[in-house]
Amino acid sequence: MSRPITRTKSSRPPFSWEKGQLMEGFRYERVKTSGAEINVAIGGNGPPLLLLHGNPLTHVSWHKIAPALAKSFTLVMPDLRGYGDSSKPDGGEDHSGYSFRSMGQDNAEVMTHFGFDHFQVAGHDRGARVAFRMALDFPDRIERVAALDIVPTHHALTNVTLGWGIEAYHWFFMAQKAPFPEKLLTADLSYYIDYKLNKKGVGLEIFSPEAMAEYKRCTTTEQIHAVCEDYRATVGVDLAMDTADYNAKRTIACPVLVLWGSNSHCGRHFKPLEAWSPWAPDLRGWDVPTGHYPAEQRPDLIYDAFWDFFSGQEPVPAAA
Repeated sequence: MSRPITRTKSSRPPFSWEKGQLMEGFRYERVKTSGAEINVAIGGNGPPLLLLHGNPLTHVSWHKIAPALAKSFTLVMPDLRGYGDSSKPDGGEDHSGYSFRSMGQDNAEVMTHFGFDHFQVAGHDRGARVAFRMALDFPDRIERVAALDIVPTHHALTNVTLGWGIEAYHWFFMAQKAPFPEKLLTADLSYYIDYKLNKKGVGLEIFSPEAMAEYKRCTTTEQIHAVCEDYRATVGVDLAMDTADYNAKRTIACPVLVLWGSNSHCGRHFKPLEAWSPWAPDLRGWDVPTGHYPAEQRPDLIYDAFWDFFSGQEPVPAAA
């Protein structure tokens, strides 16, 4: 079983990624957890690093930075339950089957399956919310957390503005009672995924053709229902959990890195470091010149920050 990570000063390998490659060099395993079956890509050398994707993506959203990170870390890249090729269990009457706690439990069990008692975790979008919950639920196991383009759920839902509400309309639309959003979204799945990923001022060009094909393959009727359950849980049991923790002044014990796109709904409508500060006493972060998908738009910048942070070297903003 793994031991706490020991860090030594070393030089960062240069960033590299070959166009046309998706997840070459990683093996796949299907891991049965207490609540789901999780599709996992794993590979690399070094201390374990769990990478968690967001909505409406899969683990391949890391494909541009994974080859470079794998030179220094053992990467574990699952599809969250309900997404990609992972199973899509019933959410239950209160939708807690898709809470960030349930997803976090899945991934804690995935890491145990691979023999990692202690590990670091990075997440984007929904995956960053899972990482947030894991850091609170498993403080003795998680050593560092990086979050891409979110503010904590409690802050987002208790500081709703007109601008953020318009850009984040899907939070409230997908949380509506089934099967209303599912029927509308599944009427034209290809149109939906193009619209969802085509963020203001960014466009679809940041996504490689191979990744887009994978996202569309995985955008099924079953996944849409699971994602809606994810958002129903967010405004219900997730918010309740976070509110209780916020009122109890619980904090994340490990170092936290927060990066956000200057041209994303997060960057436009929140002050992320202020939003994170009540939760993370050991906090650092800055904006990057991207929209909502930093690891696909500027993988070079995200790789540099991740490598420094997860290697124990204090990350600093790189020149754009």
